[in-house]
Amino acid sequence: MYCPFCSHDDTRVIDSRVVEDGAAVRRRRECESCGKRFSTFERSVLRLPLVVKKDGARQAFDIGKIHRGMQKALEKRPVSAEQLEQGVNEVLRSVRELGEGEVSATTIGEFVMEQLRCLDGVAYVRFASVYREFKDVDDFLSAVKAAVGKKE
Repeated sequence: MYCPFCSHDDTRVIDSRVVEDGAAVRRRRECESCGKRFSTFERSVLRLPLVVKKDGARQAFDIGKIHRGMQKALEKRPVSAEQLEQGVNEVLRSVRELGEGEVSATTIGEFVMEQLRCLDGVAYVRFASVYREFKDVDDFLSAVKAAVGKKE
């Protein structure tokens, strides 16, 4: 690993810790040349599936899009950033467990809604109202009943 300060190619690992619920390893390193310390993160690289949109178009899986969507639904709700990250990681885990080269946007949306239902009922209804394109109050009430029913 090259030192980000002096570009020397000999650094040593001082400490390693598992982070992000086992999804990554944080390594504390020290440069043998300049003595400065820095951290690196190591995660496994897995090929994510293509997302098949409703119109049949295919696009690369974007975990940032899932994070932003869940974050928007959880806006001003009593859910910590850590809980949000855990929810996003659960969606990613669910997609990976499918083991497919392609996954429908609908399937991903269902995974997101399930995580939001567990995290916060209001966020679930917010997301569902946009995702399922509610046409009337009956659709809204059905989503509220689903959110309340899941908690009981």
